[in-house]
Amino acid sequence: MRNGQDTRTMIIAKSAVLFNRQGYTGSSMSHIMDATGLQKGGIYRHFKNKDELALEAFDHAVEVLRAAFRAAVYGKRTAEEKLLSVFSVYMDVAHNPPLDGGCPLLNTAVDTDDTHQPLNSKAREAMNEWLSFIRAILKEGVRSNEFKDDLNIQDVSVFLTSAFEGAIMMGRLYSDNEFMKSYYRQVVQYIRCCVK
Repeated sequence: MRNGQDTRTMIIAKSAVLFNRQGYTGSSMSHIMDATGLQKGGIYRHFKNKDELALEAFDHAVEVLRAAFRAAVYGKRTAEEKLLSVFSVYMDVAHNPPLDGGCPLLNTAVDTDDTHQPLNSKAREAMNEWLSFIRAILKEGVRSNEFKDDLNIQDVSVFLTSAFEGAIMMGRLYSDNEFMKSYYRQVVQYIRCCVK
């Protein structure tokens, strides 16, 4: 590492993957040391405690997702193309998700439900941002007369997201991309029902 900032960045990135795979409660300082190749003192030089590291690691995980979703919609012209591109990001969830371990929003929400309020709050904020992102695409489709005027944007965004997260979870659980492929096929049909 060239300097302290590089080391800090490396700790955050490797811890983001560790927490996403093993959860906050399932990741000890020993695990973090193994993942980073640093001793405890080297980690504590950059972070007060595991909590501070976990919060920054989650922010990093969310930024990885943002970058993947931004790249997915780049150059897409219609709302339908954008939605289908976004939902295809996890098509290889079993072997190549945007961040190893699956969806950090889902994983963190479940892992911290009753155990770590600050992390759980961050997961809720990230989910709110995601839902806003999906609603914005749906609104764009309504404004451009691509989608029906009476489309219930809130309901559709919740439905698409809930099914998306469920398909990611099943793909990870069974290490099988067929669940995401099945979801995608259904989303194609569902979105076409929203088209005028």
